[in-house]
Amino acid sequence: MAVPFDQRDGVIWFDGKLVDWKDAKVHILTHALHYGSAVFEGERAYGGEIFKCTEHSERLKESARILDYEIPYSVEEIDAAKRLVLEKNGQKDAYIRPLAWRGSEMMGVAAQSNTIHLAIATWEWPSYFDPAQRMKGIRLDLAEYRRPDPATAPSRSKAAGLYMICTISKHKAERKGYADALMLDWQGRVAECTGANVFFIKDGAVHTPKADCFLDGITRRTVIDLAKRLGMEVIERRIMPEEMASFNECFITGTAAEVTPVSEIGPYSFTPGNMSKALVDAYMAEVTPKA
Repeated sequence: MAVPFDQRDGVIWFDGKLVDWKDAKVHILTHALHYGSAVFEGERAYGGEIFKCTEHSERLKESARILDYEIPYSVEEIDAAKRLVLEKNGQKDAYIRPLAWRGSEMMGVAAQSNTIHLAIATWEWPSYFDPAQRMKGIRLDLAEYRRPDPATAPSRSKAAGLYMICTISKHKAERKGYADALMLDWQGRVAECTGANVFFIKDGAVHTPKADCFLDGITRRTVIDLAKRLGMEVIERRIMPEEMASFNECFITGTAAEVTPVSEIGPYSFTPGNMSKALVDAYMAEVTPKA
């Protein structure tokens, strides 16, 4: 059985200093726990180097601004803190989790005077899906919950509260034997998975939904760039669920998922092929530190 995350060894960067892992605690009356005012990032280090480190720190700062608060550390300070924790924990290939949240000074919807906290943890974490089985493709359920209208939720922020429906959807999918679930948007169009963006391939072109009501992932943008470098046409557009019957290949992207082909989404089937493999290989080459 895996060691629970609150009982592991190592250090965590907490409000400007390193503390023992088990001492990184917050009070039960913390605004973020009650009102979902936390923002976070998911990052990976490969060979001791954090991939797109600064882009993630910039997005963390922007996510907090969207939730109406300012993280009291610069992008450069956050970058340095992440690298320090990675070094002190003696990790080369690891997952990095910066988290910012409103504290406990006010306990109500309004919390203008609350202290803004920042913590950074790192831990060893292998690929989200089994690399040996990657090209076989994973199976996805179709989620009941939909990504909300951007007029009703801060969809450009990587905010903890927005993941509530993702957890529910992933739990339901896993109970039915699927690896994850595909979510539609509030208008019934293809959106994303519970923690990853989705791509399709048809007639030699790569299609992906417009990221206007869900997070425009850093891995998503990286893969779009890689596809264009490989001479692939990339089309960002509205995609209706019934269109999935016409696509040949499908894959998902994310810091955790990296690039993972898909073999099934509900009633729709796909065959992981050469274009998916080319992007899997290109992404792994991109994140591997150069000698």
